[in-house]
Amino acid sequence: MEVFWFIPTHGDSRYIGTTKGARAVDYGYMKQIAQAADRLGYGGVLLPTGRSCEDAWVVASSLIPATEKLKFLVAVRPGLMSPTLSARMASTFDRLSDGRLLINVVTGGDSQELEADGLFLDHDARYDLTDEFLHIWRKELAGEQVDFEGEHLKVKGGKIVYPPIQAPYPPLYFGGSSPAGIEVAADHVDVYLTWGEPPAQVAEKIKTVREAAAKRGRTVKFGIRLHVIVRETDEEAWADANRLISHLDDETIAAAQKIFARMDSEGQRRMAELHKGDRTKLEISPNLWAGIGLVRGGAGTALVGSPEAVAARMKEYAELGIETFIFSGYPHLEEAYRTAELLFPHLPLKKGVTRANETANYVSPFGELIANTELPKPTKGVQHSENQPVKVSG
Repeated sequence: MEVFWFIPTHGDSRYIGTTKGARAVDYGYMKQIAQAADRLGYGGVLLPTGRSCEDAWVVASSLIPATEKLKFLVAVRPGLMSPTLSARMASTFDRLSDGRLLINVVTGGDSQELEADGLFLDHDARYDLTDEFLHIWRKELAGEQVDFEGEHLKVKGGKIVYPPIQAPYPPLYFGGSSPAGIEVAADHVDVYLTWGEPPAQVAEKIKTVREAAAKRGRTVKFGIRLHVIVRETDEEAWADANRLISHLDDETIAAAQKIFARMDSEGQRRMAELHKGDRTKLEISPNLWAGIGLVRGGAGTALVGSPEAVAARMKEYAELGIETFIFSGYPHLEEAYRTAELLFPHLPLKKGVTRANETANYVSPFGELIANTELPKPTKGVQHSENQPVKVSG
């Protein structure tokens, strides 16, 4: 498994849908989260995109020198960016970060927001545009000179001078649940992302994408985007899940659901359908909770439970073909630590991942010294070996 974290460039809080417990996100805070994720052994971080967010490329670029191994999953926006300019940006970022760029292809699902940015295309036409964009983008980053004329884009003599470190280009991640989106995934992407739907729905989607890619002689890897609320016990986790929405009123939920309903995103429709705005029926599958989607667009579900329970659910998704888990939690700095400390020892993390508490020749004590002289005893039954991950039981 590979586990990513999240940089909340649109704000952070202890409670969603309210200013109570809200936390401003500035550069210092984003740097804290990125450095925590880097130190704790997360493989990368996702940076969101859209008018509600700080610009993902600027933020990610500013965090390159603050981190060492962390990869950055940053969005390209077909229709809002030139494919040639985007290719140059990707190459420069990849070179300056020593190969730490991942690309999140975002076609967009809110027509009003896209129109405000100057893009006036319907749902399927945007995916046609995305197909043309990626055709140009991939060829240029692979070192080819591109002459292309499509329905939406035209390029003559397109090329980049400085190639990326990752060959042929930084890996492409993409999520699109509609038939048009799946066609783009099958033709172009390296990792298909799904939001956190119940395992049966995820299995169906993976099967569809695999078959579509196979028809083109391609294979695709898979990832899932979820929130996580992991605590020492199931009872603590569920109490904190309910606490997260404890200041959320029905009026705010109704207003959010009205906005989601106007969007033409199939993925957003599927997210909203999981709970239908009803806060009384939020556990939609064992340990899968839809409370966050009451007011948050995009990823709206969380894995909730003890480390053993959450690891078991992750293993179920892994058996379907999910390799990358992109997590977030409120507030993101503290939850990055909590997730790594509680959950990571129960996961077969990708080989080569070194967690902070496994660093060779590490001098600092693991925990506070007892009476200023004695090291605390290791926790019984918890292994911290990179080569011997804890087995998930049950």
